[in-house]
Amino acid sequence: MGTDSYTSPLAERYASKEMQHIFSQDFKFSTWRKLWVALAESEKELGLAITDEQIDEMKAHIYDINYDVAKAREKEVRHDVMSHVYAYGVQCPKAKGIIHLGATSCYVGDNTDIIIMSEALKIIQKKLVSVISELAKFAAKEKNQACLAYTHYQPAQPTTLGKRATLWMNEFVMDLGDLEYVQSTLKLLGCKGTTGTQASFLELFNGDHEKCEKLDQMIADRMGFKACYPVSGQTYSRKVDTRVINVLAGIAASAHKFSNDIRLLQHEKEVEEPFEKSQIGSSAMAYKRNPMRDERIASLSRFVMADAMNPAMTSAEQWFERTLDDSANKRLSVAEGFLATDGILDLMLNVVDGLVVYPKVIEKHLRAELPFMATENIMMDAVKAGGDRQELHERIRELSMAAGRRVKEEGADNDLLDRIAADPMFHTTREQLEKNMDPNRYVGRAPQQVDSYLEHVIRPILESHREMLGVKADIEV
Repeated sequence: MGTDSYTSPLAERYASKEMQHIFSQDFKFSTWRKLWVALAESEKELGLAITDEQIDEMKAHIYDINYDVAKAREKEVRHDVMSHVYAYGVQCPKAKGIIHLGATSCYVGDNTDIIIMSEALKIIQKKLVSVISELAKFAAKEKNQACLAYTHYQPAQPTTLGKRATLWMNEFVMDLGDLEYVQSTLKLLGCKGTTGTQASFLELFNGDHEKCEKLDQMIADRMGFKACYPVSGQTYSRKVDTRVINVLAGIAASAHKFSNDIRLLQHEKEVEEPFEKSQIGSSAMAYKRNPMRDERIASLSRFVMADAMNPAMTSAEQWFERTLDDSANKRLSVAEGFLATDGILDLMLNVVDGLVVYPKVIEKHLRAELPFMATENIMMDAVKAGGDRQELHERIRELSMAAGRRVKEEGADNDLLDRIAADPMFHTTREQLEKNMDPNRYVGRAPQQVDSYLEHVIRPILESHREMLGVKADIEV
């Protein structure tokens, strides 16, 4: 396609070649032909007059698809499946009469859609496992790096950077569980006929119900699935698409949360996403280091979360045994949901692998807030020295408010420790107060929680998915 026509940014900028191939014309139509071969083989095995010669002819032309013939035929008949039945028959003159025998369009269309989603989920699964692995490495490395925690985006009791990474990781772990459950429930439509009754196959098999039931299972076996859905209309339930795309929306939500946190931390100059040597942050401000990868993660994630509404509405809108108002929407929403999620995970791999941490800035921010957070310990030490807890509490509140006003109104440093040291009620010195300023005294069990989480949750996941590890992402722009 030339530069004078629209092309999707998902293909040009975001999705990997691997994922694009799954949604390509070649993959789709070669799968249609594989399904026609599976149907013919199964029908032959069940006693229909189909020869090995016909099947061999069909197998010989699975991949050399004559698109020009199909396209010309579709202009005449306005039916994509029958156009490809015709094109396949042109290449397979001996098999022409038995291609698509007894089937309706959804035999190839719906079964292929399930196969495509199943293969695309495998790519998402592989990349999701690698994202979890990269976050685990980061968490282990930074498990002792004390940092400010935030509630309401206000400084709160410190945590460690590694512990915060486990929070990001745990959401992706939940997504992986959802993905693998939905993936395990995918079945083929099978060969159900125009309203799901298998009437045409009952006719072909002269009223033999057992052969009709066997046909579905034989096709599933040949296409690498455990089973077909036990009942359907002409199509598989569109709720299947809803479940699959909801998994993608969950991954997008987790990635969006991660990207938000990194963007906020980059504003604080505590953590940065990777920034390449010749990268330009701003066309106007040459010094800028904008978090463009995380911004792109957020941008694509919003698209995927919004996209999840499409399959849900399509599922709700299906009338009786089928309507065709699903088709155009499915072609867009399912493909683009996968392509965008693929791009999100590639960005996640790139960002997590290259995160830059600035411990000195983190320590500076901690030091500015720790005096407030240490007041409980300071007050307890003063009580041990003979002070009255209630009086000390009121006094430390007054001093904290005064120090806070100085920081906010004058832009000065936090001088709470100096105020406490100068107050005779506390019986302490500046040097003694400094002992309370070790951030690691205030992170609780954060480092131990990281170790426990990595050992008991993450290690078993990575061991059981060992063959999926090591994905590297190429970012186009």
